[in-house]
Amino acid sequence: MIVVTGAAGFIGSCLIGKLNSNRFLDVVAVDDFSRADKNKNLEGKTLASKIHRDEFHDWLKKNHRLVQFVFHIGARTDTTEFDVSVFDRLNLEYSKNVWNLCVEFGLPLVYASSAATYGNGEQGYDDSHEMIHSLKPLNPYGESKHQFDLWALEQERKPYFWAGLKFFNVYGPNEYHKGRMASVIFHAFNQINNTGKVKLFRSHRHDYADGFQLRDFIYVNDVTDVCFFMMNQRKHSGIYNLGTAKARTFNDLVHTVFKSMNRPSNIEYIDMPADIRNTYQYFTEAKMEKLRSIGFARPFHSLETGVEDYVNRFLLQHRYA
Repeated sequence: MIVVTGAAGFIGSCLIGKLNSNRFLDVVAVDDFSRADKNKNLEGKTLASKIHRDEFHDWLKKNHRLVQFVFHIGARTDTTEFDVSVFDRLNLEYSKNVWNLCVEFGLPLVYASSAATYGNGEQGYDDSHEMIHSLKPLNPYGESKHQFDLWALEQERKPYFWAGLKFFNVYGPNEYHKGRMASVIFHAFNQINNTGKVKLFRSHRHDYADGFQLRDFIYVNDVTDVCFFMMNQRKHSGIYNLGTAKARTFNDLVHTVFKSMNRPSNIEYIDMPADIRNTYQYFTEAKMEKLRSIGFARPFHSLETGVEDYVNRFLLQHRYA
């Protein structure tokens, strides 16, 4: 069996689709399954069982002999949530328990970290372990991911294979449920349908023009390809960036959405909400040499090819992956 936590979420459900398409049908889905809109992400998937996240640790103690691999993708990902206790419980302590059980039972583990750990990027975006201690995240979500990365590196007892993947700006199908936290592509698509234009955040820094904030946008299919690669090779444990190594502007992104929908570009710039203004990343770009050095050679989607595929195969048809 292969365990996927966060199974009903965006990346978790796409990962299950990737596993199923490669004939891995004995997948154990772990989540809270309390939201009907999220559960739609699992329709049509082949699963061995569904386990509530609160029952997972006990389930694993009883069933670990049947488990071959653990993908710990589940987390609280709301970057506008500032109650640290929420992240301590759902991200930090929960992940420590998963790690310790994988150590105890000899299970390989891939877990989701985040580019939010890099903060404003003043230390760059290098995923070498030596750099991680100097990072300063900008919000409690990023801090929770950072603290777990640090904790993992400090452990004397580790799974025989483990990898923490620092996801950059992931977009793609199965994010219908994410609300404010959905990708800019998803919000742009809906705004174009409803109003014919897109609202982007105005820059509040003199060194970035409006719409020229830069992010490393990565298509979810590329993320699941890397997860699948890690499951199969099970060597070279460590923390890895997972982006495209090519930062693109929000203007580029939105123009690509307009083009994919055969609509003329029409962008309006609005003030950034005050609650995220001081914690906003203006630039992210993953250094990807480390992942490439261990044998992952497949090219990533360009922004244009990824957005076009997402818009035409999924958003325009309101399809799930």
